[in-house]
Amino acid sequence: MILEVAILNIKPGFSEDFEKNFKEAQKIIAASHGYISHELKKCIEVSNKYILLVQWETVEDHEEGFRKSKEYQQWKALLHHYYKPFPIVEHYI
Repeated sequence: MILEVAILNIKPGFSEDFEKNFKEAQKIIAASHGYISHELKKCIEVSNKYILLVQWETVEDHEEGFRKSKEYQQWKALLHHYYKPFPIVEHYI
């Protein structure tokens, strides 16, 4: 199992919209090959900051399978315009 970790800084004033769109976007990632589970947690100290934790079977399931899929384009359209700066995504074992 691989753990994908992303710190998401949302543009000020857009957290509510981001959360609404994430509810839709999580259906997309959950249907991806190699997906195991995910959690989105909101920071207590910084109201527009989140951490996204996604468990994948392999790094390739995330990097090659999900990110190169047409479904990723839907994910991107729902969420990427909320990030500032764009998050760094790392994988852990």
